[in-house]
Amino acid sequence: MIQSALQSLDPERRTALIQLVRYALAGLAITLAVAGSYWAITDLLGVGPMLSFTIVFIVFSGISYVTHGEYSFKGHGERDRHHVRMGRFFAINVLGFLVNQGFIWLLVKQLDGPTWWPIIPMVFLTPILTFALHRRFVYA
Repeated sequence: MIQSALQSLDPERRTALIQLVRYALAGLAITLAVAGSYWAITDLLGVGPMLSFTIVFIVFSGISYVTHGEYSFKGHGERDRHHVRMGRFFAINVLGFLVNQGFIWLLVKQLDGPTWWPIIPMVFLTPILTFALHRRFVYA
């Protein structure tokens, strides 16, 4: 049933849907690891939330690049040389980092909320933004 539904889509939409599903699976695992690491470093080690997220971002950016390049967008985005694609990938990840830091700043620093509050938009909003940008500008 799923196979026939996929076959009924035009090739571009089918490819985009498959990439979205792969990105969701890989991205969910990475995002949950990022969120859990951010929370653990912040609450268990007592590191400030914005510094904690910076540390986590640096560590997981490389993991994310390899995972999404080899799995989520496998076989897609070969138009650029590796270093160009990597530069675009990290530029979009920096944008996602800034968005997430904005959530931390607003929800924890300004509203004095618990450190887990920013995890909600980190998991549900930022990945949608970064998928759209990765698909359009990195793996096009």
